[in-house]
Amino acid sequence: MAKTETFQIRTEEAPLLPAPVSTTGLIGWMRQNLFSSISNTVLTVIGVIIAYWIIAPFIQFAFIDAIWTGDDRKACLPPEGSEGEHMGACWAYVEAYFPQFIYGRYPTDEIWRVNIVYALFALLLVPLAMPSMPLKKLNSILFLGVFPIVAFVLLTGGNISISSYTWIFVALIAAVGVAIAAILMVAGGRDFNGVKPVLIGFVGTAVVLAIILGFVSANLGLSTVDTPVWGGLLVTLVIAVTGIVASLPLGIALALGRRSTMPIVRLVSVIFIEFWRGVPLITVLFMSSVMLPLFLPEGVTFDKLLRVLIGVTLFSAAYMAEVVRGGLQAIPKGQYEGAMALGLRFWPMMYLIILPQALKLVIPGIVNTFIGLFKDTTLVLIVGMFDLLGQIQSSFTDPTWSTPTQGHTGYLFAAIVFFVFCFGMSRYSIFMERRLHTGHKR
Repeated sequence: MAKTETFQIRTEEAPLLPAPVSTTGLIGWMRQNLFSSISNTVLTVIGVIIAYWIIAPFIQFAFIDAIWTGDDRKACLPPEGSEGEHMGACWAYVEAYFPQFIYGRYPTDEIWRVNIVYALFALLLVPLAMPSMPLKKLNSILFLGVFPIVAFVLLTGGNISISSYTWIFVALIAAVGVAIAAILMVAGGRDFNGVKPVLIGFVGTAVVLAIILGFVSANLGLSTVDTPVWGGLLVTLVIAVTGIVASLPLGIALALGRRSTMPIVRLVSVIFIEFWRGVPLITVLFMSSVMLPLFLPEGVTFDKLLRVLIGVTLFSAAYMAEVVRGGLQAIPKGQYEGAMALGLRFWPMMYLIILPQALKLVIPGIVNTFIGLFKDTTLVLIVGMFDLLGQIQSSFTDPTWSTPTQGHTGYLFAAIVFFVFCFGMSRYSIFMERRLHTGHKR
């Protein structure tokens, strides 16, 4: 008798089973990245031990055993009879000195001016850093053109005597006028030949500078605050922001000059870059602050902060030029040939085709230079200027808060502030890389 087999045909789909726990979620990520092999497991265990050895004492010092409130050093001293093996951070000292860490010796009654500058800086920078925000051109003009002048007047009080800086303004008009005239003659085509670009360059520069000088020299009723009383985070941000904003365009110009086919332009760019790269920043600051006044004509003086700003900007521009030059060298030759085939002259070709691609490639290098410049602001202490770190170090001499943990707490606070700014720039760099696809993913 033949056997008959019955088959069951499923009319409904079986429910989907969840993925195994060992391949998804936190456990799956740990198995794939931390415990995927014996060597990775050993390295993970060693890393956890080292992290615990470092992080646990840090948390105990900074948070668990920390002193958060107090009126003087007695609050941060160990109890009588104890050895003080677990004395924590004295955050009460940071709270007492916080205004000096942020404003330096800026007059207390005028601190509102610094707060306005901080607020304007944030209000203009945040929309500028957000790619989806509208009115980018207007925002850029306000941030790069209007804000520095307003900040200068608010911080110094304005009412600047023009007579003592006449030769500086004449030199600026000449330099900027020549630069504008040269750019118009090279990039403007037939519409800018002969005397026309020269007149536009000099007259335009003179008019703009006259408006600026009229504003900074006007008596707006603000009391004068000299730069020697500036300090703390204010000096750090002034030097860092000025150096960052000014060094990038100057570095781009130097990079283009070094790759120029004109021998004089290339030679000047090479000499400038190699000179500033071969001199330590400490030497630059010392020369600009101490030695430069010895070579100036009698009666001619520069503000110390201005000398530091110029030195830091030129020093950073030399490194920025090499970063940008690396991006220019990475652009294929076909991009240049394609731009020339379209009939583009040198400056339109650079502005529209070459520089956007080159700058995208070197975003990590550019931001790395910015971060290095921000941290190098601490070197201004050598010329007698008190930035954030210098202001913290100067507070160590106050016997009111002299405790065994005062120095550790002060340096920890400085490290936190610098980490916040540098980490923010680093994360924004990663955001821009991903948005612009600088990795050229295929």
